[in-house]
Amino acid sequence: MKKFLFLLTCVLLAGTFVSAQNLDLKIDYQFNVTAPDSGNYLTYSGPQRFGMADKDVYDAVSGASKQKSTALFSTAYQVDIAGKAAFPTTVRGLLLYPVQYPQGRTEDNLTVSKAANGVITVQYIHRGTAYRLITDAQGKLSFPKGNNVMRVVGYIVGEGPQVISKDFSSDGTAAKVDWAKVWNASTPSGTAITGPNAPANAKTGALVNDVETSSIFHFAGALQFAFDGKILKINGTLRATQGAPK
Repeated sequence: MKKFLFLLTCVLLAGTFVSAQNLDLKIDYQFNVTAPDSGNYLTYSGPQRFGMADKDVYDAVSGASKQKSTALFSTAYQVDIAGKAAFPTTVRGLLLYPVQYPQGRTEDNLTVSKAANGVITVQYIHRGTAYRLITDAQGKLSFPKGNNVMRVVGYIVGEGPQVISKDFSSDGTAAKVDWAKVWNASTPSGTAITGPNAPANAKTGALVNDVETSSIFHFAGALQFAFDGKILKINGTLRATQGAPK
């Protein structure tokens, strides 16, 4: 019986990667980080059965993405069949801003900047966790193991609002967060986070690299970022590659 289960598992894993071999993920994205904009969209494509969207946007009537990108992208591309990450959470969260309610960018304090040398930095806090990605000087974010980090800095109960630790925010809101403190590894972790309806175990976390952990497959390649001070654009094709990221 044990031998049968082992063989069955091997077959399932092999079958999964046969699918993954054709799982090139194409992404085209545009988002105004300064104001509501009807030009925001998320387009991504892979095999039909894994879900795709063509200029998906937020639907105010349903309160969700019109083409179900939030659910489809997460289940099809973010994790493998074992629940391990095949795609960084930091990037996944950023890609979903065009298909979430407009206040999301301000509630999360989505912040994008471009340095004189061309490096683009994206930072935001979603559901109590801070995320940051940094491109290279050409605006490219490499996969796997890109420059993505995250840190638990607060909490949220139900629909919010988020409550941020006073270690990182002067007034407990994401709007007043001090990014330098968030990304400083010497800022203490494990301190209690207090606030309205705070969970008993709410504590700040340490700085963590947001990397792919799947041993089945991962995405390789790069996404090209562009930012003009207002509009963030992302596009590129990522190749599904067998095995754990190196």
